[in-house]
Amino acid sequence: MRTSLTRLRRDERGSVATELTLLTPVLIVLLLFVVFCGRLADARLRVDDAAHQAVRAATLARSSVQATSSARATAEAALGQAGITCRSLGVKAQVGSLRPGSTVIVTVNCEIGLSDLSLLGVPGATTTEASASSVVDQWRGSVTAGGAGG
Repeated sequence: MRTSLTRLRRDERGSVATELTLLTPVLIVLLLFVVFCGRLADARLRVDDAAHQAVRAATLARSSVQATSSARATAEAALGQAGITCRSLGVKAQVGSLRPGSTVIVTVNCEIGLSDLSLLGVPGATTTEASASSVVDQWRGSVTAGGAGG
């Protein structure tokens, strides 16, 4: 009986090394997938943050034209500082009268290359969209017809 157990143990020598060799690529691919998912989630959060910053900048503007351009510039700056490179960036500002108490909505669309997010150079792209709304400050100066505050 003792020789049978010894023989069984000897027959399994090296099997752990073989299993580890076979499992290592699978574990590496799994790790890279987790990193990819994390970076994709981070990019989506950064686009959402850019939309919030852009809508706040738009509510501080004194005219619709200034609000739209301010929202775009702020979104571009926020994404640039976050290290997000958009293949195409769309910023749409729904600006009403900009009177105190009115609501401004900004939508940011960012097409992100998947190769930028992964370490494997995955082809393709994904589009991330985020919207944010903010109320124009009730206590700020009023907006005149020409766009200047009073």
